[in-house]
Amino acid sequence: MKIKSILLGMSLALTLVACGPKDADIQKEIAAKMGDMPGMEVTVKDGVATISGICKDAACKESCENIAKGIKGVKSVVNNCEIQAPEPVATTAPVEINADSVLNTSVGEVVKTYSGVTASVKDGVVTLTGDIKKSQLPNLIKSIQELKPKKVENKLTIK
Repeated sequence: MKIKSILLGMSLALTLVACGPKDADIQKEIAAKMGDMPGMEVTVKDGVATISGICKDAACKESCENIAKGIKGVKSVVNNCEIQAPEPVATTAPVEINADSVLNTSVGEVVKTYSGVTASVKDGVVTLTGDIKKSQLPNLIKSIQELKPKKVENKLTIK
């Protein structure tokens, strides 16, 4: 009689263990609850859930772990999720405009190499007047723009 009781107890214990949730079922349930989190992957082995993927922030990573911990049959959770690096913010350098005194001196140096051309500077705006050959115009404009004025007004007459 004792042997029958022991065997009956062991078979009952074995039946209860066999009725526990299977790894595949646990994995499906976790994946279903994390369905709104694209790119997340879950594997379960011996009740240990391993989560991997890229989360947008720390709250997302924590949420994934909490979902897995809340599933029946999960013994522990290994959270291998990575937090996505933020997009670099592109900053544009401010436009540098030279002062009138600096521009007057620099523009004077550039203009003296072009006969028949005069320039005046007021509030960062360089105004070019006079006569110039068509072939010289691009080089003159480029040289003046490199001095970083606010604006270049071309009132030159092309010969």
